[in-house]
Amino acid sequence: MFIKREWKNLDKVMLIVSFLIVCISLCIIGSATHINKGAINYDFVAKQGAAFVVDLMIILFFSRFDYAKLKKYAKPLYIINLLMLVAVMFVGTSALGAQRWIQLGPITLQPSEFSKLIMIICTASILSDRVGQLNTWRQVLPIGLYVGIPFLLVLKQPDLGTSLVFLAITFGMLFVGRIKMSLLRNVFLAGVVLAPVGWHFLKDYQKSRITVFLNPNADPFGAGYHIIQSKIAIGSGMLFGKGLFQGTQSQLNFLPENHTDFIFSVIGEELGFLGCVFLLFLYFILVYRGLMIAKDCKDSFGMMLATGVVSMWAFQILVNVGMTCGIMPVTGIPLPFMSYGVSALTTNMMGLGLLLSIYMRQQTMIF
Repeated sequence: MFIKREWKNLDKVMLIVSFLIVCISLCIIGSATHINKGAINYDFVAKQGAAFVVDLMIILFFSRFDYAKLKKYAKPLYIINLLMLVAVMFVGTSALGAQRWIQLGPITLQPSEFSKLIMIICTASILSDRVGQLNTWRQVLPIGLYVGIPFLLVLKQPDLGTSLVFLAITFGMLFVGRIKMSLLRNVFLAGVVLAPVGWHFLKDYQKSRITVFLNPNADPFGAGYHIIQSKIAIGSGMLFGKGLFQGTQSQLNFLPENHTDFIFSVIGEELGFLGCVFLLFLYFILVYRGLMIAKDCKDSFGMMLATGVVSMWAFQILVNVGMTCGIMPVTGIPLPFMSYGVSALTTNMMGLGLLLSIYMRQQTMIF
C-alpha cells in the first residue's frame, strides 16, 4: 500500500522520459564503442548499465528524502565540495590535457560533475531567503563570491565547460529569485567588455576551439577536425539515418569522442533527423516538467532547487547539441543522460531524484 501511494504521487512522465533517454543512450554507446578496441566488446555499455542500476537506488533514496532537510546541510556540503575540487589538484589523474578525475580502484570519478549538484543545493540555500531582495550590488556580490570560489577551482583544472554550467545554474536561479534586471544586464555588458582580457587567460587549446568554431577549415586535421567530422556524421544521416551500428563516421572512428561529447553526432548519423528530433522532444518534456515543478512549488528552497537542476540540464543540452552541429564552440559538456560517464549519469540521476522529491511533497500537500 505504501509503495502504491508513492507511485501515485510520482511524476511518472518525467521518470519514464528520463529512463527512455538512458535506454537510447545504452544503445548508442554500444553502437559507438563495440569495435573501438579492434574486437567486438561492450565494456562501456556494461559499465554505464551497471551505473544506471545503482543510480536507480539513488533515485529511490532522493525521491523519498525530504528535500527541505538539505538546507541545513548546505554549509558542510560547500566545504566538502571545495575539498574535493582541491584534492583533484594534488591527487587527480590527467587525460586529454586536463586534471579532472580521481581514481578509486576500478572507478574513475569526476568531482566537478558532483560539484554542479552540490552548488545547486548550496546556492538554493542562500537564495531561498533572498527571493525578491536582489536589487543592489551589495546584495548580489556575496552570492557571486560564494559561487566564484568553486568556479575558479574548476576553471583551474582546466574545465571551461563545467565552469560555464556553474554560471548558467547561477543566472537561472538569480532570474527566478527576481534579481533586478538592470543588474543582470550590467553583468552581461561587463562580460562583453572583459572578454578580450579573459582571452589571454585561456589555454592554447581553448583558444584554438574558439578560432576553429569561426572557421573549422582553418585547421581541418587539428583543432577543427572534431567539428568537421561531427557535421559530416549528422549530415550524412539525412532523414532516417543509416541504421544502428551502420554509421561510417562513428563505426570507423573518424568521429572522436563518439560515446561522450559527440554522442549526438552518432544519433544524427545512425538515426537521422527524425531520431534527433525525437530525442530533442524527450528533452523538451524533461525540461518542461522540471519548470512546472519549480513553478508549482510552494516554498522558495524547493523552487530554487528545481530551477537549478533544470538550468543545468537546459544549458548542457543547448551547448552539447550546438557544438555537434557547429553553431557553438567545442566544450567538454556532456549530453544529460546520454553521454557515457558514471559521474555525469549519477549527477543527473540525483538531480532527477530531487525533482521527484519536490513533486511528491507538493502532491502530498495537495491531497
